[in-house]
Amino acid sequence: MSRNEAIQAAELAQLRRLRLAALVEGVTLVLLLLIAVPAKHLFGLAAATKVMGPVHGLAFVGYAWMLLATVAGGSWRPGEILRLMAAAFVPFGAILSTGLLQRKEAALAAAGRNQV
Repeated sequence: MSRNEAIQAAELAQLRRLRLAALVEGVTLVLLLLIAVPAKHLFGLAAATKVMGPVHGLAFVGYAWMLLATVAGGSWRPGEILRLMAAAFVPFGAILSTGLLQRKEAALAAAGRNQV
């Protein structure tokens, strides 16, 4: 494996990890907002937010960390970075942003096949 192929493989792996982190962050946000918060306020189940809040907080920090680690590699437009950051604050946003990440993965994989 050449150096370029190794770098490309590492970038692909990083994109896949970011996509997974986006899914986890998005799902935990939706669970927090649509299940835990209503359960707390409608049924008096404060434990729902006491559990789901920290779970989502950890998922959010993990996503932000993964996003920073991924975009530090370069080849990201400022609009893409802004979109991925903003998506973490909107319900279903991080889940929908996985489409952008899949397109980036496909483009990177296609570029690797064209080099061979």
